[in-house]
Amino acid sequence: MAINKLILGDCLEVLKTIENETVDLIYIDPPFFSNRTYEVIWGDKGEIRSFEDRFSGGIEHYISWLKERIQEMYRILKPTGSIFVHCDYHANAYIRVHILDKIFGTNNFISDITWKRTTAKSNSKTIANNTDTIFFYSKTNKFIYNQVYLPLKEEMVKSHYNNKDETGRFYTLDNLKAPAKGYVYEWNGVMGNWRCPIEKMKEYEELGKIKYTKNGVARFVRYLDQSKGTVIDNFWGDIYPVNSQAKERIGYPTQKPEKLLERIIKMSSNENDVILDCFIGGGTTIAVADKLNRNWIGIDQSVQAVKVTEFRLNKQQNLFSQPFSVQLHKYDYDTLRNKDAFEFETWIVGQFGGLANSKQRGDLGLDGRTRENQPIQVKRSDNIGRNVIDNFFSAVQRFDKVSFEKNKEENKPIGFVIAFSFGKGAVQEVARLKVEEQIIIELVTVESIVPIAKKPALQVEMQDLGKVKELRQIEFVATGQSEAGIEFFAWDFSYNETSFIPNILLDKQGKQTYLFKAGEHKIAVKVVDNEGLENIEVIKLKVNGEVKRN
Repeated sequence: MAINKLILGDCLEVLKTIENETVDLIYIDPPFFSNRTYEVIWGDKGEIRSFEDRFSGGIEHYISWLKERIQEMYRILKPTGSIFVHCDYHANAYIRVHILDKIFGTNNFISDITWKRTTAKSNSKTIANNTDTIFFYSKTNKFIYNQVYLPLKEEMVKSHYNNKDETGRFYTLDNLKAPAKGYVYEWNGVMGNWRCPIEKMKEYEELGKIKYTKNGVARFVRYLDQSKGTVIDNFWGDIYPVNSQAKERIGYPTQKPEKLLERIIKMSSNENDVILDCFIGGGTTIAVADKLNRNWIGIDQSVQAVKVTEFRLNKQQNLFSQPFSVQLHKYDYDTLRNKDAFEFETWIVGQFGGLANSKQRGDLGLDGRTRENQPIQVKRSDNIGRNVIDNFFSAVQRFDKVSFEKNKEENKPIGFVIAFSFGKGAVQEVARLKVEEQIIIELVTVESIVPIAKKPALQVEMQDLGKVKELRQIEFVATGQSEAGIEFFAWDFSYNETSFIPNILLDKQGKQTYLFKAGEHKIAVKVVDNEGLENIEVIKLKVNGEVKRN
C-alpha cells in the first residue's frame, strides 16, 4: 500500500485498490447534504462532477452515494481502527441510521461529538444551527483510544483546589469510599467500603496522600500541579473555527481548524499509524497527520484540493519530514523526461505492472521484469534507435535462456522496451525479428502507460507602484495558458531556490501587490492547471531607490 500519497480521483475507485485492514484511522468531512451550489467550493471540473453525482437525486441518492464509499472504508480499516464522520443537521440522522449503524453496528458506536463551529446569532423566527456532528465508530471493541484531558477551568480551580499544604502546594480532597461494591475493611477506626485494597491504602498513607476529616474518614489528596485536567466529553466547544486572521487560514471556506484534527488523531491513533482522509478539501487532516508523525493517504476529486494540500505540506516540511508523492490524472512530459533515471525506471516499471530491479549494476542493462518473468528495459529518451533493440535482444538471451526459448516457442513477447518514443530503425528491427525469426519484442511508449500532457505556460509582468514609507510597493500580474484551463496561482515572496513555500496559497486572479525592503529578492510564482500540472517562474529583483528585474 502506498502511504504518504496525495491522489487525485474518485475515492470510491481509489479505495477499491487499498488492501483489507491496512488503515488505522479514518476521518472524513464529506460534502454535506445541503443541495446548494455553495457546496462547490473549488469550482474545478472534478468537484463539479462530484456535486452533480451526489445531488442527481434526493436524500436517498445521497445516502447511497456515501454508503458505498464508507463500505470500502470499513473493509480497509484495521480491527483496532476507528472512523470519524463529520456532518451537519441536513443528513446526520440518515448517516447514522442508514450507513454507520448498518455497516459498523450499533454496538461499535462510541460517540456523537458535537463541535461548536460558529457563534452566529438566532433571529426572531429561527434558532441558529451553530454545531456540527462528528460520529465516532470503532470497527471492533478493541480500538485504539488515548484519553484526552482538557485544562481545568478557573472557577473549578478556585472552588475545589483551595487547600494549601505546608509547602505551598494547592490541593483538593477526593472521596476514597466506593459508591458501590468495593473493599470492606476498617481504616483509622472507621469501617468502610473503600475504593482500593488495604495494601494500597497503606501505600497512600506512607506517601502522604491521605488526610482525615473530623470524623476520621480518609480522603485522598489530589494536587493541582499533578492534575491532568478534566476528562473530555462529547461537547467540543473549546476549539474555535478558522477565522480571517488565523495563521493557518488558506482561503478554503469550510477549512477545519488544525486543533480539531489534532485532537482526533492523537485520541485514536499512535505514531507511524496510517491515517486516511478521502475528502481532503483544504488538507487539514493530512497536514496535521504529517506534523504528528503519522503516515497518511489523502484523496480528492478536486485538483485544487490536491495541489493546495501539496503546497501546504511543502510549507511545513523540515529535515525530519517523511517524503510524499502526488498522483494526478496526467503527468508533465518535461518533469518525467528530466526525472532521476533510476527513480523514473522504478516508477514506470511499477506503473506498467512489473517488478523493478532493486540494484543498478550487474543487471545486463535490464530494469525490471513482468510477473511472468519477461525482462523490461526503460529508456528515459525519445526516438530510440535500432542499437537499443540489438543490445536488448542480446541481454534478454543472456538473462534467462530458458524463459527466452519458452516465450519464443509460445509466441509471447521475449521482453518489453519502454521509452518516450521510438525511431524508424527500432520499429523496423522489431518488425523484422517478428517476421523472420518469430521473436516478439514489445515497444511500449510512456504515454501508453500513463497519460502525458504539457505543463501550462506562464508569464509574469510587474509594475513599480512607488514607495510606501521606506518600502517599495510592486504589483505582479501572472498570466497562465493551458488547454486544460488555469485553476489558480501561488506565490512565494522569499524563494530560496530549493523549496517553494507559498505566502499566498490560493490566488484565482494571478495578481498580487507586495512591499519590499531595499536589497535583492527572489520571488517565485506557480501556476496550476485543471489537470494538476504546474509551471514556475522565478523573478530576481534588486530594490535600491528603484526596482530592477534581473
